[in-house]
Amino acid sequence: MLFNSIEFLIFLPLVFFIYWFLFPKNLKLQNLWILIASYVFYGWWDYRFLSLIFFSSLVDFLIGIQLNKRQKINQRKFLLFISLAVNLGFLGFFKYYNFFAESFADAFTLLGNTMDPSRLNIILPVGISFYTFQTMSYTIDVYRKKMAPVSEPIAFFAYVSFFPQLVAGPIERATNLLPQFFKNRDFNYTKACDGLRQILWGLFKKIVIADNCAIYVNDIFNDYQSFSGFTLLLGGVLFAFQIYGDFSGYSDIAIGTSRLFGFDLKKNFAFPYFSRDIAEFWRRWHISLSTWFRDYLYIPLGGSRDGHAIRNIFIIFIVSGFWHGANWTFLFWGLLNATFYLPLLLSNKNRVHTSDTVAAGKYLPSIRETLQMGITFFLIVIAWIFFRADSLFMAFDYISIIFSPKFFVLPIQDFWSMNTGNHLIYLFFLLIGFILVEWFQREKNHGLELNSQKLPKPVRWAFYYVVIIFCFIMNGVQQEFIYFQF
Repeated sequence: MLFNSIEFLIFLPLVFFIYWFLFPKNLKLQNLWILIASYVFYGWWDYRFLSLIFFSSLVDFLIGIQLNKRQKINQRKFLLFISLAVNLGFLGFFKYYNFFAESFADAFTLLGNTMDPSRLNIILPVGISFYTFQTMSYTIDVYRKKMAPVSEPIAFFAYVSFFPQLVAGPIERATNLLPQFFKNRDFNYTKACDGLRQILWGLFKKIVIADNCAIYVNDIFNDYQSFSGFTLLLGGVLFAFQIYGDFSGYSDIAIGTSRLFGFDLKKNFAFPYFSRDIAEFWRRWHISLSTWFRDYLYIPLGGSRDGHAIRNIFIIFIVSGFWHGANWTFLFWGLLNATFYLPLLLSNKNRVHTSDTVAAGKYLPSIRETLQMGITFFLIVIAWIFFRADSLFMAFDYISIIFSPKFFVLPIQDFWSMNTGNHLIYLFFLLIGFILVEWFQREKNHGLELNSQKLPKPVRWAFYYVVIIFCFIMNGVQQEFIYFQF
């Protein structure tokens, strides 16, 4: 079920009404209702995969209980191994079987042999990478004795399948989200209103920014050899806004929806395109995944101790690329980001911007900050081209055209060939407005978190209505959320 669909427009108020009006003071019934709603939400896409998320939840629930009963380290390691094997086994089979089969066959071909790989028609379950990592965080934390296991199955199953963030995050830690299922939840009007504003901003990002950028991104990438280098660079920039509007828009809707039900999810994006270096970018982009890899992979590998920082950084970024999909383009995207990160690591400047926001408390950045943001954004755009391309050959060919004399060919003919009239001009001004809103809100949680003391109520409501109107008039071809495929 898509957030930007009629089905969800009916589903959400129905779930909300029953949750607060029929079960206002009954925690167990509220949790049960969330579990039922979450399974309906997930099963709306394909009910057959409900058994997969149920089995994964059941395995980790039972292993958590057994970990609490076992004190011998060998027994505890074996239980953890079972959990990781089951979860990663499911993830590996559904997501990577065909990739490894075809890569194995290609390797044989290079050696002068022929081999026909056994390719299966495997449907990738939506969100499997997200809920797999979420349930593994529980087992690992129980194993490390960072939290006590839960004995209430409904609360645990609801935690794993919590519908607002089930299919595309944020990837919630058990230590943050799971305890909230055991606390009494009372309706908070202020929190709910802010949740609705964040939902609206997320829909704006998705419907107005991401889906309209997608029109040109698809045209340019599908026939990239016919366009000038400038147009190809424009395609990379538009994809950067598409994937940001799409993914951070989903996170905004997920966080806002959760607040309607009394839950607080962690922030997943912190205005990443205003980063001054690659290290800061990765502290602000997909925060839940970055911190997951940091805590469950980077630190256990040794972190930056004993001179292993470079090795571990490359491992983290390559694994992150592989997490995104079974394609060599994702692996190279991870490798490229690690390479961009390396100079900061070697110069010990990778932790310069850990907590501050660019031009904090100011209207405009300095010239130095502007250059830093521009260079960082350019590197990100180059990396995104590999993320979007169908193959490594296409990505390298695409970039080679950008850095060729074709870059200086006037793109007017390109725009005419896309036959979109004045739509591109409208989108250009929309992006400028979007960037300005994000810039002035960069120290807030989301774009519509307006200051009631500085802005009078009529101004705030006028702004909300403008956003709503744009969601209607710029509602183009509906696109699935990009991260559903991961």
